[in-house]
Amino acid sequence: MGSIPRDIPMERWLPTSRREMDQRGWDQADVIIVSGDAYVDHPAFGTAIVGRLLEDLGLRVTILPQPNWQDDLRDFRKLGAPRLFFAVSAGCMDSMVNHYTANRRRRSEDAYTPGGQTGRRPDRALTVYSRILKRLYPKTPVVIGGIEASLRRISHYDFWDDALRPTILADSGADLLVYGMGERPLTRLVRLLDRGVPFQRIDTLPQTALLRPARKIPGCKNWHDEALHAHDDCLADPALQAANFARVEQESNLWLSKVRFLQRVGDQVLVLNPPDTPLTTAELDRVYALPFTRYPHPRYRGKGDIPAFEMVRHSVTLHRGCFGGCAFCTISAHQGKFIASRSEDSILAEVRTLIDTPGFKGTITDLGGPSANMYRMQGHDLDICRSCRRASCLHPSICANLDTRHGHLLNLYRKIAALPGVRHVQVNSGLRYDLFLHDTDDETLARDHRDYFEQLVRHHVSGRLKVAPEHSAPAVLRLMRKPSFELFERLCEEFERICRQSGLKQQIVPYLISAHPGSDLEAMADLAVRLGHLRLRPEQVQLFTPTPMTLASEIFHAGINPETGEPVKVARSEDDRRMQHRLLFWHLPENRARLSEALQRAGLTRQLRLLYPAGRHSGAARKRRSSR
Repeated sequence: MGSIPRDIPMERWLPTSRREMDQRGWDQADVIIVSGDAYVDHPAFGTAIVGRLLEDLGLRVTILPQPNWQDDLRDFRKLGAPRLFFAVSAGCMDSMVNHYTANRRRRSEDAYTPGGQTGRRPDRALTVYSRILKRLYPKTPVVIGGIEASLRRISHYDFWDDALRPTILADSGADLLVYGMGERPLTRLVRLLDRGVPFQRIDTLPQTALLRPARKIPGCKNWHDEALHAHDDCLADPALQAANFARVEQESNLWLSKVRFLQRVGDQVLVLNPPDTPLTTAELDRVYALPFTRYPHPRYRGKGDIPAFEMVRHSVTLHRGCFGGCAFCTISAHQGKFIASRSEDSILAEVRTLIDTPGFKGTITDLGGPSANMYRMQGHDLDICRSCRRASCLHPSICANLDTRHGHLLNLYRKIAALPGVRHVQVNSGLRYDLFLHDTDDETLARDHRDYFEQLVRHHVSGRLKVAPEHSAPAVLRLMRKPSFELFERLCEEFERICRQSGLKQQIVPYLISAHPGSDLEAMADLAVRLGHLRLRPEQVQLFTPTPMTLASEIFHAGINPETGEPVKVARSEDDRRMQHRLLFWHLPENRARLSEALQRAGLTRQLRLLYPAGRHSGAARKRRSSR
């Protein structure tokens, strides 16, 4: 690991031990944050943001990172009980995604642990941590949050169990769930508690969920209630679960929902309060101005790199949210559809801090967000946005109200590149290329789009431009909510033209998904052929992993499209999924024989001939010819 500077005073980090609390003269913390990740005090890590936010509210905050849940539970006892509540997160990833591949095999590395060591957090970490805390400290409230809580806030399909699971509140026993980006709900929670409001009476905070007995559902004046299908009914009929998802997603995509959802779970009722509006620029600026050290805690000295930290240590986040609405992506379920952007002053201030950080050598490795080029994008008429129910502003076509100008971003790139101490500014977050390649009759807008892409390719690509066409089949792309493959082909042409004119040797790295709902062997073979025509040989392909709270996962589970009720073909068997995945590695010699046989069996002779020309299809085929 880039060494943790020794000249930063220890008290700059939030305490992680009783000794550190004693050094500050604390006999008790107000909030203890329990996390499945190592403690990295950097604004790219949720635990750091929540900790610094609560500290800024005047609280005594301690961090309990990756506690041992397999011994006598001394880690959970060493800091005692907090005055207000435990705040529990599985970390920056859902713990099951963190632990298992799309083939349900155990991963060999945990990017959020020193040395990439595995086994430092349990499966279903939120549930395990919360149950332990409720057993040890039954009178102390437990608040769960982060990505694992967001994606499992209602009944959800769990790929690893291949089963429908209830809200994680039911399994964990936690008192309150905060979903999405938690600054506002946590701030309101703390202020209510400090005013003396009992925890159990705080039940109408936006962007939270709770379980209550059916006879004790809290009243509310600002929202109207809508009943979802009960969890037990969804177990019996996956179509009901699909209908629940479609309804919740629709309300989640509103600027301001007025619907409070109720779902019966056994003899209790899940109360899902509506989401809050996005943070303002001023609120977001305040978050990123908090006093992060930008380093892992000194407890990790000598224990190896934390890979996730090394990836982002010299990067800067520009905005939150994504209006792409991709069917397989969890971003909108956690960060929301609307873009919350930082001001230029806030971003430039962080870059100046980064320049002065020990170990910085002049290269900013990323200026981005969930989609790198959505910074400051919004509707021309915000009143239209506030009443819109579309899941995506980009699919099936670019919304006519969406302002896709990239001028703000171009100016920001140039200002950052001009700062003394900055040698290179890279953009490594994924891009939505339909934002600057879509057809327009507005010549000024078209020039803005050309200027952005040309500056990006000439100055901000570190040799490899990462984009995500995902697939080529129109039917699959419609389910994915992604643009046509022809637009990707146009991107490749423009990219090659700019590189050729600029004398640059760079390449496009396409992100692709195999075995997505709607895809079959023929669709994957056609994709392989089209990639071959582009002279692209994928290095990494994501085998579709159904993650909770996504449209694609609901399709995988129910076999229907929740939006239309129409049936969708789904590759469920591991053999089918692996064969689709293998097709995108058709160029590897070890795959030729197996793929040739599979394509022949499926009658896909055209694709077979194009992928393996001159009749050299497989060892088996050669053997048959020689026996004639």
